Amino acid sequence: MATSPLPDSRTEPDGSAVIRVLSYNVRSMRDDRAALVRVIRACAPDLVLIQEAPRFFRWRKRAAWLAARTGLVVLGGGATASGPLLLCSLRATVERTEDILLPLTPGLHRRGFATAVVRIGRARIGVLSCHLSLRADERYTQAELLLDRLKTMDVPHAIVAGDLNERPDGRSFRLLAGELQDGWAAKPWGGEHTSTPSHPHQRIDAVFATQGIEILGCGVPRGLPGITEADLRAATDHLPVLAALRVPASL
Repeated sequence: MATSPLPDSRTEPDGSAVIRVLSYNVRSMRDDRAALVRVIRACAPDLVLIQEAPRFFRWRKRAAWLAARTGLVVLGGGATASGPLLLCSLRATVERTEDILLPLTPGLHRRGFATAVVRIGRARIGVLSCHLSLRADERYTQAELLLDRLKTMDVPHAIVAGDLNERPDGRSFRLLAGELQDGWAAKPWGGEHTSTPSHPHQRIDAVFATQGIEILGCGVPRGLPGITEADLRAATDHLPVLAALRVPASL
């Protein structure tokens, strides 16, 4: 349960931005959409990094539906990134977006990254949503490609979030946590385990941040006002991860 309030979004006098970032596997919105909307709205996010967004018939319409009902806008991704999707609040000024399709292994699901560069306050931030492979060797290669992609984004600070399909002791998770700050490990808040909603027993979803970003709290938003256990169980087959971050102003 959340034992202390998570900081609200704000812009500091020096231009740094306190933001809320939500990572959520929504299972193609096949479950209780009203519950999904209530959970996202209660988190009051500035950035939402989604996995398993709708990818097939009228997927853009369904992404727009979710954005409209949560008071957000579609930033990028979706079917063009093979599932990862980015939503943002009107606090974000969009500099650019790019959807990345990863190499396809025959017989396995196509994976991709949804990426963007945004400004909030005077903070310039790279954003990447990912959903890594179920197969260990491909998952590790994708984690390497993720770190390579961050280096090419030419940003002072970046946020990565997603469904890693791996626990923190796994090779790919450890690779990412060795280069980036793991939000839960740095500043635990709320609940730890993200899978499954009916029997949380493992952490396979995470929010990461580059060095220089201050993590103010990160975890499953249990106990957050407006979020019920019933909605968390009904919305999808993963629990969300919510982080509050302070991103320094860019020069």
